[in-house]
Amino acid sequence: MQPFLKEFTKGLWKELPPFRLVLGLCPVLAVTKSADNGLGMGAAVIFVLTLSNLIISLVRHIIPKKVRIACFIAISATLVVAVELLMQAYAYPLYQQLGIFVPLIVVNCLILGRAEAFAAKNPVPLAIADGLGMGMGFAMSLTFIGGLRELLGAGTLFGKYIMWEGFQPFAVMVEAPGAFLCLGLILCAMNAFNHWQARRKGQDAPENPMPGCESCRACSHGK
Repeated sequence: MQPFLKEFTKGLWKELPPFRLVLGLCPVLAVTKSADNGLGMGAAVIFVLTLSNLIISLVRHIIPKKVRIACFIAISATLVVAVELLMQAYAYPLYQQLGIFVPLIVVNCLILGRAEAFAAKNPVPLAIADGLGMGMGFAMSLTFIGGLRELLGAGTLFGKYIMWEGFQPFAVMVEAPGAFLCLGLILCAMNAFNHWQARRKGQDAPENPMPGCESCRACSHGK
């Protein structure tokens, strides 16, 4: 149980995908104009990432190494098609809002990165824990950024107006520059918190867990 919890919880803070590993930034910046959009995209990523990790872990000894990336893409593409059909059937307005970024989940570096770096090398329970934890961390990040941009840019949260009367929205927050601004401020705040926490404990400032060449193994340099 301890290894399962360790792999699950790492994606919720220690290796939070957008802010720690800096992965999957395209949807983080593009679809987070509202909290609804962020939550919807996050839920889709949880579904694809968890099931792709599960399937890849099950067949990891069967897939030839030379075609593993193509197989990973085929598995994730199948799951993305399922997500598209489910969204079209049960959440069509959300599907229209997310647009092209739903099918682009197929090539999301978070999906392929976890498949190659973890699911293809670990048993099913740990692969599920990794996918679920990373997916939930990604969904929470998108929802937080989307909620912050919506709150400051429109005065609403999940479509409901909650700011005080006379509040003047910062229109830039729901435009493209607002995404970069929010991401930069959040990264700055997280790094400042980590440095403060390290100084308080008398430790060196921690570095973000950036995945190196050895985590990919897509070429001879990773062997």
